[in-house]
Amino acid sequence: MKQHARSRRTPRRAFVLVAAPALTLGLVPSVHSASAAPAKPAACPAPAAAIGLSKAWKLQLPLPTSSGSPQEVKQPALATYNSSPWFTTKSTCDAILMRAAVNGATTSNSGYPRSELREMTADGSGNASWPSTSGTHTMVFDEAITHLPKEKPHVMAGQIHDSDSDVTSFRLEGTSLYITSYNTTHYKLVTSNYQLGTRFQGKFVAHDGKVDVYYNGALKATVAAEFSSGYFKAGDYTQANCTNSAPCSSSNYGEVALYSVKVTHS
Repeated sequence: MKQHARSRRTPRRAFVLVAAPALTLGLVPSVHSASAAPAKPAACPAPAAAIGLSKAWKLQLPLPTSSGSPQEVKQPALATYNSSPWFTTKSTCDAILMRAAVNGATTSNSGYPRSELREMTADGSGNASWPSTSGTHTMVFDEAITHLPKEKPHVMAGQIHDSDSDVTSFRLEGTSLYITSYNTTHYKLVTSNYQLGTRFQGKFVAHDGKVDVYYNGALKATVAAEFSSGYFKAGDYTQANCTNSAPCSSSNYGEVALYSVKVTHS
């Protein structure tokens, strides 16, 4: 009897469907596409607004006008004024950066450039002018000197001025911080180890024909000063120019960070 050969059948294979990763198939959005774009940091306010600057100031800048004299910015324009890098808000939004380069424009009675606030009357309508022999006149300021010019690394930061000259100021020369008295630039050494960027509080109190000068709350000097037309200044008064500091360019400058300034008269 003839036997029939069995037909060979290919064994059945089990097929298992393996799902592709969801990210590949696009079934589930990626983490990056699902997240919101990072929010941009809010812009800092204008310099005057950043420290709540009162109306009793105008700004003198080392930028020349068409006549070559320094620019002035008065209220109400100063409230929203910004001119980087000469007068701008610090990136932390809590101070004004004030810069004056050695090649900046200067006032008629000075050979040095400044980015400085000059005291005005309370409503900003005119220049302040008061006597040291009557009443008590006080300025308190919080600041840090952040940059010095090359070759002659000198900056004045905060001062009393009268109609003729500087009466007293804080003056940094390298790492030595002094209180001045008129033309005596080294009247009182405050510290010989000042580090750029270090904040300090300065205070001038003019009364009875003299000025008491405080550093971080401590009385450091008393300057004999009888005058009839004084006013306060705050900011950066660079004590170098193109005759004694190179390079003669905007990259060579003094700079101050001003965190607050308050003036009272009584």
